[in-house]
Amino acid sequence: MIRINLLGQARPKATRRSVDTGAALPLVFIVAGAGLGLLFLSYMYFSWQKQLNTENARIKQLTAEKTQLEQIKLQVEAFERQKTVLVQRVQTIEQLQRDRTGGQELLDMVANTVSRTENLWLTMMTRKGAVLQVEGASASINSVANFITALKRSGYFQKVEIKETKQDDKSQGVQTFNFQISAEISPPQAAQAKSASTPATTTATSPARKG
Repeated sequence: MIRINLLGQARPKATRRSVDTGAALPLVFIVAGAGLGLLFLSYMYFSWQKQLNTENARIKQLTAEKTQLEQIKLQVEAFERQKTVLVQRVQTIEQLQRDRTGGQELLDMVANTVSRTENLWLTMMTRKGAVLQVEGASASINSVANFITALKRSGYFQKVEIKETKQDDKSQGVQTFNFQISAEISPPQAAQAKSASTPATTTATSPARKG
């Protein structure tokens, strides 16, 4: 179709609209910032997640080591209890061994001391650990004193003490004194040989009775 311009005026040319780039820049910055922020958050998340996994693994390892140490501690405590029991048993055995091996020596020492003390005899002798309890009778107080002196000089006894001494009223015709003595047994000393060869002196005049 042909159009004819009857007015004789020139037809205006169509104009293009200009794009406003100033309004788009903030949006670009926002998108870029959001992208960078997302990348940063992703980096931090994975870093923290890695660190968290490392710490969890460390905690798991320390927990396993703690459990192992607790088991070792229980074993050590059991060994200590067993050690205490064994030490007590060894000490008991050693004490029994000392009592057994020293029994004959003790009897010999007491017998030699009594044989060297006139007018005195023993009626009972009891040992409790390192303490020796002796009961006997004598014809005089001097005999008891001489017996105590002989025990002290033997070097085999310490802390010799007289517990009781009294006259026996049941004895007829002969004056008799009953006595009780306690002495602490000590290891034999070199003075035993010297004291065993020295008889105890006595002033008693009654007939000798030895036990």
